[in-house]
Amino acid sequence: MTTLILGGAGRSGSRIIDRLVTAGLPVRSASRRTGFDWDDRSTWEVSLRGASAAYVCFTPDLAFPGVPEKMKALGELAAKEGLERLVLLSGRGEEGARMSEEALRKGGVPTTVLRCSWFQQNFSEHFLTGPVRRGHLRLPAPDVPEAFVDLEDVADAAVVALTRTPPEDATYELSGPELLTFAQAAAILGNACGRPVAFEAVDVVTFVDDLAADDVPTAEAEPLAYLFTDILDGRNASLADGVEQLLGRPPASLASYARRTADLGVWS
Repeated sequence: MTTLILGGAGRSGSRIIDRLVTAGLPVRSASRRTGFDWDDRSTWEVSLRGASAAYVCFTPDLAFPGVPEKMKALGELAAKEGLERLVLLSGRGEEGARMSEEALRKGGVPTTVLRCSWFQQNFSEHFLTGPVRRGHLRLPAPDVPEAFVDLEDVADAAVVALTRTPPEDATYELSGPELLTFAQAAAILGNACGRPVAFEAVDVVTFVDDLAADDVPTAEAEPLAYLFTDILDGRNASLADGVEQLLGRPPASLASYARRTADLGVWS
């Protein structure tokens, strides 16, 4: 069995590749670096050829317009190429993402969907790294609870879904072990850093301007603002048991993530 990682250069994909390589399992990556392009379907077939399973991570977001059509085409091509299973990284509480899930499944290949909301690593490997370093999370969001999930848990869950026998056509929702507001999350990050980190609710313009200090372009910052203003309305203010179901253990807390990340000097 050869596992294809669509989005292998990304945060979840690279972690999954590391785990499969460590386990001695055949794996290959597909991303823009290897010639795979979500906007050019002529690049898809050569990437899928010879694979028996695929992990699908679409960027920037499954809920964006036109993505369900791409997922439908990918599902049909996966069936044509003889893939035996798909694992899709999806979003909790996003109706558009659910449309993409359904479209991918139309190809008939057994598909395990992993629905997540906010990754803990957004604070250290994505757009919130700079704000944490500055000690000021200025976000266009109400201070509603979220169940921040550790990407290490997501990667472990994906590996199980990619390798367990038989393949599963199922949906799992993954979350961390506690509900935290952004103010509470900021306090946890501050404790790990050894200096204050504050949360402030701001408008979209202020958020975009703040990210510009880290050279995040407006074209990237504005879609991120959408995720705050549209998804952070309390719809995901509940815990999920997907990590326990797939891994047989509780998920990692934000505090444990923050401690090990601070030890690496990421926020220094």
